[in-house]
Order: sequence, then structure tokens, then C-alpha cells
Amino acid sequence: MPRFSVISVTRNHLTGLRRTYTSLSAQSCRDYEWVVIDGASADGTADWLAATPARFISAPDTGIYDAMNKGLAMATGDYVLFLNAGDTLADDHVLADIAQHDADLLYGDGREGGFIKPAHAHTRLLWGMFTYHQALFYRRAAIGPLRYDTQYRIAADYKFTAQFLRHGAQALYIPRVICDFEPGGISQTAAATGRRELARIRAELHLCPPILSPLITAAHTLFWRLRTRHPAFYARLRLSKYDT
Repeated sequence: MPRFSVISVTRNHLTGLRRTYTSLSAQSCRDYEWVVIDGASADGTADWLAATPARFISAPDTGIYDAMNKGLAMATGDYVLFLNAGDTLADDHVLADIAQHDADLLYGDGREGGFIKPAHAHTRLLWGMFTYHQALFYRRAAIGPLRYDTQYRIAADYKFTAQFLRHGAQALYIPRVICDFEPGGISQTAAATGRRELARIRAELHLCPPILSPLITAAHTLFWRLRTRHPAFYARLRLSKYDT
């Protein structure tokens, strides 16, 4: 059975980090390590972490992807999952269920605000991330020297995943909800910047013909406007169901 490295990045969000820890502590699978990269929080995070089983560092960093690279360097498990402060696993058996499968990249669906957002096929990567980053399990041995490109403030996870798959990694979809995603992250508060970064990455990695990239950006913009201006309609269009 594989061992998991669950990596959490945090800065001044102790309340959310506690929720993440509670979720992990409830897992029926106990074969995991918790690696926490704290960006020198001023809310007592380091003192609280010292009383938990986490392996952690608390020091300034240059942003979320710099912190995630630090987490990768500390990880020792067979699979790596990024579950940042405030994010939680969908139920108590997520890790146990994932452990029954074998591929370089294991992924499933996500949930946000009670809505389930089904994953797309990983072969549709040119359209963007096909599921939440918190619903992706990367085989650590297949990552090798690959790291997040910190020149991208929002979409480095997209570039990382595209490069990971381009190197021949096998991907397998697991039909279940993996994570509960905490809204309000930088990908949502700076969505326009994120769309520009996605376009740059598509060009850098030659993921699609140049003529197609502006059309993809236009589609992303349309869906974002629907999400922000007509959330109920967006939910019916893009999301699976409301979890009651």
C-alpha cells in the first residue's frame, strides 16, 4: 500500500489549518505524513504546529509556489497531495480509497460550497486544470526534478501538471469526490491575471495552435462572468449537484 505525503501551505490562517488537520486526523488510512510550510505566520501557527505530528518549517517565502516547492523537497511518501490551509478531504476514507489504485497521477472530483464540480478528462488539459489541485495525487518518483515555476503567481500548478503529463505520466480518474475546496484563494480573487498566465503557459509549452488560445481565454472569461454575475445559472451549467 502506498504512503502519502499531504503538503499544506499556509500563512496567517490558523483557523483553516486546524480544519485541514481535523480532516486528516479522521482518515481511516493512517499511512501518511503531514508536511506544513508556514510562511512565517504571526498568528501562532508555528507554536500550534509544534504540538502536532506535522513536519513543518516556518520561514518567509516568495509566494505559494515557492512554499509548495519547499514541501516537495521535504516529502517522503509515494504520492503527494497538496491540501492547503482551509481545504479538507471530502470524507474519512479518501486516502484509503485512493490507496487501492495505481497510476502516476490519480485524480477525482472536487466540492466547493456544497457544489460538486466533476473533473474533466486529463486529456483536455489545454483548456486548463481539469480538476482542483487538491484532488490530484502525484506519484513522487515520477515528479523527479520537476518543480513549480515561481514566475507564475497563479497558474504554476497548471504548468507543473502539463509538464508532468507530457513526460509520459499515466493518469487515472477515480470517480469520487476528493476534496472540499475553500473558496477565496488567489486564483479566484485575481482571475484575470490567471487567464493571462494560462495563455502564456499554453504558448510556452505549445499546448495548442496559437489561433486557438484566444478562443480558450474568451471561453474562460465568459464562464467567469457567469459565475460572478449569475451564480445560480453557472451552478446548473457547470456543477453536478448541490450536496444536501
